[in-house]
Amino acid sequence: MKDGIHPNYRDVCFVDLSNGFKFVTRSCATAKETIKLDDGREVPLFKLETTSESHPFYTGTQKSIDSLGGRVEKFRNKFAHLKK
Repeated sequence: MKDGIHPNYRDVCFVDLSNGFKFVTRSCATAKETIKLDDGREVPLFKLETTSESHPFYTGTQKSIDSLGGRVEKFRNKFAHLKK
């Protein structure tokens, strides 16, 4: 492999700011902060607004647009006569 052309691929700690959930994975993401893990390693810290632990789609709290009415319901009513 050529030197100097590959990104710095290393362990990075990602933290969910909404609930404090942390996970470590390998990434090329750049981070200004670091965090010391339980095993003594110091790794870059990358802060996220949402992860699979807090996103409504993954937690099962997502609302369906179809059940909310509004625009979808107006569209269905408008074109109901075309339905076969």
